[in-house]
Amino acid sequence: MISGVNTIQLPSPGKLNLFLHITGRQADGYHQLQTLFQFIELADELTFLLRADQKIQLTSDLPFKAENNLSYKAALALQQATKVDQGVDILLDKKLPIGGGVGGGSSNAATTLLALNQLWQLNWSLSQLAELGVALGADVPIFIHGLAAWAEGIGEKLTSVTPNEPWYLLVAPDCHVSTAEIFNHPNLPRSTAPVTFEDFLANRCHNDCEFLVRNLYPGVDKCFQFLNNLGPVRMTGTGACLFVPFDCRSDAAKAFEQLPNGMQGFITKGSNQSMLHRCLQSLSK
Repeated sequence: MISGVNTIQLPSPGKLNLFLHITGRQADGYHQLQTLFQFIELADELTFLLRADQKIQLTSDLPFKAENNLSYKAALALQQATKVDQGVDILLDKKLPIGGGVGGGSSNAATTLLALNQLWQLNWSLSQLAELGVALGADVPIFIHGLAAWAEGIGEKLTSVTPNEPWYLLVAPDCHVSTAEIFNHPNLPRSTAPVTFEDFLANRCHNDCEFLVRNLYPGVDKCFQFLNNLGPVRMTGTGACLFVPFDCRSDAAKAFEQLPNGMQGFITKGSNQSMLHRCLQSLSK
């Protein structure tokens, strides 16, 4: 973490959907859902350097145009909304699995909005930033608010909760799952009965996308079957990433050592407060 008058460096952590229920579908095509977001300690790293001109420039080793990156789009949206006459150079160091359901792009957008709010001295509230961010992605507000949350509606109704914070073995199958494909698929369950946080604590929740994704993506199913021998495996969001919770790091490490060659895995801890917000709090002291 680096902070100065003209530079700020911050983590951009991932998240897990500890469950995901689809409870209905609206006339406009959006799905009604219930889910529980928890942050993980695995994170991208973003560095922001203030520019005197209004240019926004993003550098990363990703095989995408900068203009298509959510961090770039977030900076541009905030610049246009505030009419600030400053720009920024953004350096993105990608560590989170891409397209795996851990929210990397949304997290990058949220980190960018929070960093530029400070660097450009805008003094916007979290609610204002979240309102701007939701146009970039439905998961952006959860990263802006920075607390584990029970989500309902189309994902916009957030209630802070404090589930256990286990260690996770996170595995990224070698495939990219299309969220649009899964949510538009005719075989996706869309009528799961609403549940409560107490149902989650009693282990009465699941991921409605899991069975469909495993059928459509053999690589996910193969990883799922292997991990199922190590503990209660779940998929985050629409996948492809899978996770198994453990009570302590040593148990997660033992499971990690059993992964076959070629299976990409990470050991990370669940957190009910985003490490991004912990860093921002320490900078403000």
